[in-house]
Amino acid sequence: MKRILLPLFAVFVIAACNQKTTNTESETADSAGVAKTDSTCCSAKLPKRFGVIPGVDSLGGGDNQAKASHDGMKFIPAGEFMMGASDNEGRPDEYPAHEVAVKGFWIDETEVTNAQFARFVKATGYVTLAERKPDWEELKKQLPPGTPKPADELLQPASLTFKKPTKQVNLNDVSQWWSWTEGASWKHPQGPKSNIIGKDNYPVTQVSWEDAAAYAKWAGKRLPTEAEWEYAARGGLKNKKYPWGDEDLTKGKIKANTWQGEFPYNDLKTDGFSSVAPVKSFAANGYGLYDMSGNVWEWTADWYTSDYYKTLKGKQDNPKGPATSYDPEEPTVPKKVIRGGSFMCHSSYCKGYRVSSKMKSSIDTGLENTGFRCVAD
Repeated sequence: MKRILLPLFAVFVIAACNQKTTNTESETADSAGVAKTDSTCCSAKLPKRFGVIPGVDSLGGGDNQAKASHDGMKFIPAGEFMMGASDNEGRPDEYPAHEVAVKGFWIDETEVTNAQFARFVKATGYVTLAERKPDWEELKKQLPPGTPKPADELLQPASLTFKKPTKQVNLNDVSQWWSWTEGASWKHPQGPKSNIIGKDNYPVTQVSWEDAAAYAKWAGKRLPTEAEWEYAARGGLKNKKYPWGDEDLTKGKIKANTWQGEFPYNDLKTDGFSSVAPVKSFAANGYGLYDMSGNVWEWTADWYTSDYYKTLKGKQDNPKGPATSYDPEEPTVPKKVIRGGSFMCHSSYCKGYRVSSKMKSSIDTGLENTGFRCVAD
């Protein structure tokens, strides 16, 4: 059944990264002779989730059910910074770098954990998208006209899980390591036989944008804008590549939970983890925030458009992103920006752990390497 889903839903969640490289780096071959192009990344061209979510509140706020507690949050003072890539390592949607001013705000010092999300579910009875049976009426809105309805047994609650290959594979074929898994959810992030027992302090994953926004609303918070997220990730540093500065990830002490070795089949686990790590496993940045690089991708409030930065004029004051989503590769699929990279990022494939790096994901998709954190005013 899992094999059927991949070709059936030939619409993708996250399009190619289009990693910008020098001419000598734009295409190389691995030891197996498989070409590595500059359009691949650790979360590229994933099979799409089963349906759209209408009537989305872009910031995930408003009509809050609780007053936000600032426990476990850090205050980020107002300031200005250059947003976007200022070197030649960025992807096309990271340019041009532009001046942004942000107001002061509070932000979670860690990604939202399993324990925190469990309290939300217990208090509200909330059911995540990965736990719901797909709605064909919503699904077909994003598929070509005339697409036949799949068999009912295929429309079952599921989510995307990472399956490490046993050898090097074609990096342009993500079905070699991502697969739909029935029963995968935030409580069972690698599938029904997995669980989160003893992992209260791990980031919650397999949550869609809608799930993250629902949690934020319940907590009296909201999801960060892309500008807020990047400003916080920089930790007060100016024009640096990473939350810790410019030192390469492989130099000095271990700085983040990423992939070491050959992606996606050989993880050396030099950082001590083969998958998601507990929050606060690595040093915080200058603002006292953990895992702003690596571990899991994080949802933001902003819609994704590929040329958004190019449309801006002058200094931006508390930007909230484009009014709507538009990805030319998938014009009908609403997407939000995700930030920060994950445990699957490697320099040979995806440097998503750079502070200016961004990805895009369908708002109804959960992944084993994607979570979130919240902000409050």
